[in-house]
Amino acid sequence: MIRLLFVCLGNICRSPLAEGLVIHHAKQQGILDRLEIDSAGTGAWHIGNPPDSRSIAVAEKHGVDISGQKARKIKQDDFDLYDYLFAMDKSNLADLRSLSPDEHHGKIRLFTHYGEGQKDQEVPDPYYDDGFDDVYAMIDHAAEQLVLHLKETHFGDGYT
Repeated sequence: MIRLLFVCLGNICRSPLAEGLVIHHAKQQGILDRLEIDSAGTGAWHIGNPPDSRSIAVAEKHGVDISGQKARKIKQDDFDLYDYLFAMDKSNLADLRSLSPDEHHGKIRLFTHYGEGQKDQEVPDPYYDDGFDDVYAMIDHAAEQLVLHLKETHFGDGYT
């Protein structure tokens, strides 16, 4: 079992989309049963709330349901539990590294780390500028690339 955690600031816009899209692509690639996927925020403002309605709407427009997710704040235990922790931007990346014990720094990277053509780009926060369609497209591409990387690296091309 490979455990993945996606992290943004409040866990209501970007990281819920990443969680939902990685689940979507993992289903398509036949590896969802080998993954544990969650999301969290570095801040506590939205704990227990569903994703932003605009994130829900843009995902729904593409056939992905993220409406059942609930925001949570990252916990110290997450650094032990998860194999990969993906930050949506460099600020989240710095926060995760400052919260994490040194031995877990290698697990933490930008979400777009495996994204062909977007390696280590920041996923902008769409909350104030309403850039949800653009952010969706960026996250969708990175999620697909991540799932393909995981399938090849951990499960081999022949896994179904």
